[in-house]
Amino acid sequence: GRLSKSARSKQITLVLDLDETLVHSTLDHCDNVDFTLQVFFNMKNHTVYVRQRPHLKMFLEKVAQMFELVIFTASQRIYAEQLIDRLDPDERLISHRIYRESCIFSEGCYTKDLTILGVDLAKVVIVDNTPQVFQLQVDNGIPIKSWFDDPSDQELVELLPFLETLVGVEDVRPIISKTFHHTLEQN
Repeated sequence: GRLSKSARSKQITLVLDLDETLVHSTLDHCDNVDFTLQVFFNMKNHTVYVRQRPHLKMFLEKVAQMFELVIFTASQRIYAEQLIDRLDPDERLISHRIYRESCIFSEGCYTKDLTILGVDLAKVVIVDNTPQVFQLQVDNGIPIKSWFDDPSDQELVELLPFLETLVGVEDVRPIISKTFHHTLEQN
């Protein structure tokens, strides 16, 4: 596999999406932001205004103790790299970063193929606000509500107890399937 040795001690890899899962970014000027980034694209500099989903710092600290953390984003590297540097300035939480060039683009949407991690899919969990992205490995995917700016959002906190139940299991897929996907089929 391509992941570090600590991945084996942590056993399970938790893959997190960025936009509308952990943060919301916009090019529109706004005041109540957590930070701004200067990103150069289309031949000019842009200011990107970033808000962090409530409880993000605590969430990252907690999940980094339980899992090997990977950020897998359909965003462009030029933006996402800077953003992850701000979320994890000491590079002690997130062990791997995967960007748009590693996504598959088909039928107008990006898909994240988890096999590129090079680890056993029984030990991989992805949290993403766009369920289409994990359509190739539905039973590895935990959908989360898209977040834009609601300051009272509790989704990350509410996800923690479920994630804790996955630590050390042989195969995450039947557990995720039972918890999340049988309800999707009924809707």
